This record gives sequence, structure tokens and C-alpha cells, in this order.
Amino acid sequence: MADLSAFAITQRWTPKNPDVLQLFSFPTPNGVKASIALEEMEIPYEAHLVTLADADVKSPEFLSLNPNNKIPAIIDPNGPDGTPVGLFESGAILIYLAEKSGKLMGDSAADKAKTIQWLMFQMGGLGPMLGQLGFFSKFAGSEWEDKRPQQRYLAEAKRLLAVLEGALDGQDWITGDYSIADIAFAPWLNALAFYGTQDAVGSSFCLRFEASPGIRSLIFSAIMITGAFVLPPISRGINDASTTRRPSTPCTRPAGSVTAISSCPMRHVPTGW
Repeated sequence: MADLSAFAITQRWTPKNPDVLQLFSFPTPNGVKASIALEEMEIPYEAHLVTLADADVKSPEFLSLNPNNKIPAIIDPNGPDGTPVGLFESGAILIYLAEKSGKLMGDSAADKAKTIQWLMFQMGGLGPMLGQLGFFSKFAGSEWEDKRPQQRYLAEAKRLLAVLEGALDGQDWITGDYSIADIAFAPWLNALAFYGTQDAVGSSFCLRFEASPGIRSLIFSAIMITGAFVLPPISRGINDASTTRRPSTPCTRPAGSVTAISSCPMRHVPTGW
């Protein structure tokens, strides 16, 4: 059995099976990137719910793994050199998991470079701008009388989405083949309806997941509804009630829908992403 005692976070979120990858996350757009990737890549994992409350993300145990107090974070007991490794930042986790599994980052060096290019576009551009759009459209910023910040992020969201749609012209996925870059885009674009901005900015990207055959649409719909914590039997993770901390208000939307997630109040909050 793997020894994860060197990671202080395991004193609070204790693994039931330390031999599998440990995911510390919450169902936000950034948080579910790791969940989707783990499911797609068929990597066994154990999910621990870390809420965005200061009592969790600013606890000494969580800060020992991510000093930037943001989810998601992981511990892989089977690191590349045979020893456990801890990681934070959703983009870094996606790259790590793709390299570990040999999946969803292309077959050649050129494919990998293009995938990382679009992943960085999401991490440095589309994600942060949509987050700000959400703050000024849905959360506290929406109450400001000065609407210039809201209009600024609305305009930038439209610009960035136009870049994305242009790159998708004639193909289903951003690099041609499905990759971690697509996984990074989907949760943020899925949040637009919750923000009440989907009609203003537009995006049909998430429909690609709904139209995908078999397990991909099931994985996406399950994680968009419930996060990594209440998945149906398709899950390879260890996600039952005994291994995770659940929010006080569970999501009760029907399975199989990938439409707006506004009826899941636990999913989107304005800080801590």
C-alpha cells in the first residue's frame, strides 16, 4: 500500500485506497476538468470534496498541497519516478494525466504542441474572461451601477469565443481530434447559461459532447450535473458517500442532461476557481 503520509492534506481528507490517484476538488468549471479527464483516460482515482469555504481551501492541510488555495489538486501515488507526486493547477493536471495515460494529447510532437497551445488559450484567456463575465453578470459585480466592467468582459468573451468558433470551423474538436484542450473548454462554456449570458455571447461547443457516441456523452453529462462525487456506474473513481464530503444541498437534476446547470446551486460560486 502506498505511503502518502508525507502529504499533510491526507490527515484531513484521508484516502481509503492510497494506491490510486487522489483528487481534491469541487464541481466548478476548473474543478471538473480533472474529473472528466480521469474518467476519459480510465485512470482509477479517489475523489475528495474540498469546498470553496476558507475552512477548506485555506486550511493548513490543503495549503500544504496548493499554497494558492485553489482546487483542483491531485496526489498520484505512482509518480513518473516511482514516488508519489502532488500537483495543482487544472491545466498542469490535464497535461500530467495525458502524459501519464498516453491519451488525449495527440500522437506526434506537433499534435502535442498544438494541444498545449489551445489549452493555454483556455487557461490564460477564455477561462479567466468567462470567470470575470460571470462575476459581473451573475454574482456581486452584477449589482454595480457602473456597467463598464460587465460590458468589457462581455465584449472580450465574444471576441475569444469567435476565435474558438473560427478554429472549430469544419471540425468537431479544436485540434481535429478530441483532446485535453476540449476538456478544458467544455465546463466553462457550459457555465454560460448559468451566468445568463449564453444568448449574449453564444456557443454551440458543448453540443459536441451531447452528440458524442456512448460513454463520452455519459461522462460529460454526469460530471456536469454532479461533479466527480455522485457519478453513475460508468465511473472508475471511488466516489461513494463514504469517501467524499458532500455539499449540504445535493444536485437533484435528472441524469443525461447537459443543458444549463442553474438548478445545481452548489456548482458555481464566484471565488476560489
